[in-house]
Formats: sequence, structure tokens, C-alpha cells
Amino acid sequence: MAAAASSAISSSFLFQKDAGGVSPFFAHPSTSIKISHKKLSTKIVSVMTPQQSERKPSATGSVKTAMTMTEKIFSRASEKSQLSPGENVWINVDVLMTHDVCGPGSIGIFKKEFGEDAKVWDHEKVVIIPDHYIFTADERANRNVDILRDFSHEQGIKYFYDIKDLSNFKANPDYKGVCHVALAQEGHCRPGEVLLGTDSHTCTAGAFGQFATGIGNTDAGFVLGTGKALLKVPPTLRFVLDGEMPDYLLAKDLILQIIGEISVSGATYKAMEFVGTTIESLTMEERMTLCNMVVEAGGKNGIVPADATTYKYLEDKTSVPYEPVYSDDQARFLAEYRIDVSKLEPLVAKPHSPDNRATARECKDAKIDRVYIGSCTGGKTEDFLAAAKVFLASGEKVKVPTFLVPATQKVWMDIYSLPVPGAGGKTCSQIFEAAGCDTPTSPSCGACLGGPKDTYARINEPQVCVSTTNRNFPGRMGHKDGQIYLASPYTAAASALTGFVTDPRDFMH
Repeated sequence: MAAAASSAISSSFLFQKDAGGVSPFFAHPSTSIKISHKKLSTKIVSVMTPQQSERKPSATGSVKTAMTMTEKIFSRASEKSQLSPGENVWINVDVLMTHDVCGPGSIGIFKKEFGEDAKVWDHEKVVIIPDHYIFTADERANRNVDILRDFSHEQGIKYFYDIKDLSNFKANPDYKGVCHVALAQEGHCRPGEVLLGTDSHTCTAGAFGQFATGIGNTDAGFVLGTGKALLKVPPTLRFVLDGEMPDYLLAKDLILQIIGEISVSGATYKAMEFVGTTIESLTMEERMTLCNMVVEAGGKNGIVPADATTYKYLEDKTSVPYEPVYSDDQARFLAEYRIDVSKLEPLVAKPHSPDNRATARECKDAKIDRVYIGSCTGGKTEDFLAAAKVFLASGEKVKVPTFLVPATQKVWMDIYSLPVPGAGGKTCSQIFEAAGCDTPTSPSCGACLGGPKDTYARINEPQVCVSTTNRNFPGRMGHKDGQIYLASPYTAAASALTGFVTDPRDFMH
């Protein structure tokens, strides 16, 4: 577990009482996570949200308690002026996403409860994306996509990203690939909105300053019919990441550090808000990686304040007006964690839990059988550019099979068209070929969650894999005795070159 990590990345706690309750402070001055007393001197950080005594307004109108970003989004979506953590409210949903694994079940519940001839609440707010079990001969998996197609045609769903020709994904112009990356690329992620999806990694979209979380099929069936969901307002944990990001780190290292620190249950039904100079410097795709794995800490949602980077990304992707929200200066947080990113090292999560954190250097003797680069976490354009950077710097060939699974059709095209910085015009595909990697395959969720036996790159034997995916539980990528090390694209590429878990600095510096 997390205790296996070195002392360089572990922290002890000092609990200090103040006017607002009990605040957690990191006691060890040399740790990578610490508290800045100067910055906290004017902020009250509480472990339990204190009860607010009633105050009569000094003038006309009511006095409002400060709120966090997530609380404000709930407030707007529920049409209530004030909300506090723990309240259960009906919220209006802006976008509902489903895919081929959960879509048929959600559709079945919708028809059972609302009637065979019922219509969805808004055919332009339902987004249906086949992505999980696509390139397979499994008849039941194929049938799931047929169910989505029939329902979308019946309901006039505007955003159904269909695939019919499984032999050549490029023959399907509407097909996208992994839902969480496609949602962003197609302009369905907007600041201040509520996005629900029948997939736990829907929290990825919190990178855009919106509330995004996964829901079950029953809830999704109800949302299809009403556009509403009953949700409890989560309390918020705030993570302040400051310091210059070393060129050997990626957002995957940051979220593995956080999960290793608080554990896979440390944020259970809590919002995880990310702020600080490091966060402000991250690209949208890196922010998506950060928010993607909050659910691996038990988080209800992850969220990053929208800024110029967000607006620039959205410029050519949506014409729908949106209104960002930001946490008030006096907003109450359940706890606040401060991380000096400049002191972090490349990390991995060892089998069989995302919080089993260790430095890549500590695992240098761990022999591996394969490397997998892909998924909603690590299959975006910038993830492949990062891997290509390591292969280019080494000039060597991989020692183990290295599987490349682009998240979406756009990512696949980028791999073959975008020049890698500093590579003299070479593309990722050219660098991957020179390094001896497998040819980039059709975009989908691939082997991230195992899938049918004929799924590309599925672990069908008890092998050891370094993967840029998000979970490493037994059986997650196929074989129940497989062992998965979660890592950044940098670390995955470096490991492919040696056949052992490898710190990317061995090739980048």
C-alpha cells in the first residue's frame, strides 16, 4: 500500500486547532507536501464544516455563506441561492453521457419506467458514445452497439457517434472513441455545467470547471426521462499545487502522489478541487488526466477553475454560452493539502491498488513483460507526444511488446500527422516505428478494462505490465494473475526500453 513508498514522498500530520475547527498541517519540513503558514494565515481550513449561527442582515437582503465551486454549481443547477455539504437536492442536468456497456441497461430502465413510447427529456442533451467493447467478434458486445443505434434513431439523438464498419474505423466518420476524451474534443464540456455519465471516469470533465461525475444505470434511466437527478452536495478537499513542474513529470505523477497520500478512500464522496501555480501551467489534457483519477481516491468529482487555457481550448469547440464559477475567498474546505511539485519524483502505483505508491527508482528491479499506452487517462495526443519524446531521446528499441491505443480518432490522426517537438519534423508514428513499438491500433478503451478475449492487447496470461491506464486491481486488464504498474507516459516509455520499471530521467537527462 501507500506505506511502501519512500519517506521522500510520505508525510506525517500535525493537527492544529484554530477558530474554524481542526486543520491538518504537514509537519515534516522536507516532505514534498507541506503547509505554507504564510499563505494560510488568513484562511480558515476545517476538517468538519462548522455550524453557521444565524445572522440578521445589516441591510436589506439575506446574508449568504461563502461557497466552493462545486457548491455553487449545485446551487445554480438546483435553483437554490444557498447550499451546504450534506444537503440532498434535485439538480437540472446539462449533459447526460452513456456508452455501449451501460447504455443498453439505462435505456431498458427508461423504457420500463417511462413507457415504450416515451421520449427523452432533451434529444440534444443526451450524448451516446460507443467506445468500450467495439473491435471484437463478441456478438453480445456488438449487440450493445446495435441497441444504442436503434434507440438514437428512435429518439432523434443529435450526438450519437456511431460505428458500423468494425474492419476499418476510418470508414466511420461519426465514430470518435473513448467517451471522456471525445466529450472534450466535441465541445460537450463547459464551465459551470453539470455533466453526468454512466462511467466512473466521467469526473475527467471536471478539468473544465464543471461538475462531472459517474452515475448508475438506474439514475441514468431517470435522467433520460426527466433531465433531473437527486444528489447530495459533497464537501470539498482543496489541493494547492505550487512550484515549477520538472520536465520529467506529468500530471499522472501528480495524481498518483495525491492518491498515495490520501489513499483510495481518502476522498470518498468528496469534491477534489485543484488550484495553484502548477495547475495554472497545465494544459487542458494534463488537467483532464488529473481529474480523471479522482475516483481512484473515492472522489465524487474533481474540478479545476476555468481560465484562459480553458477558454482557448473551447474556442472552436462549442457555441453554447457558459458561465464559469469560482470558490469564494472564505469558502469552507474539509481539508487543504499543499504540494511543492518541484520536489516530486516520477511515480508508479504498484500492484494491486492505485494508492500503492512508490518512486519509479524504487521499482527498478521489477521485470516487466509489456507496456500499454492508452485509455482516457493516458491515451490522449499529449500522452503519445510524451512517450515519443522518451523514445526519441534514447534512440534505442523497446525490449518488450509496447501497445499503443489512441483514445479517439482525432488522437490517431495526430499520431500520424503532428510533428514531435525537437524531432526534425518526425511524427509520433515514425518514432514509434523506429523504436519497434506495435502499430497504433483502432481508437477505443481497448484493454484498459479487459474486455472480450479478442480485445487488442488484453492481458491473457499472468504477465507484468506498465500501463498509462487508471486501475491495477486483479483482473482489471484481463488475466486475474496479471500485475499492473500504473505510470505516466514518460515512465511507461522508459520502461519499454529496458524491460524493467524505469525512471524516465535515465533517458531524458
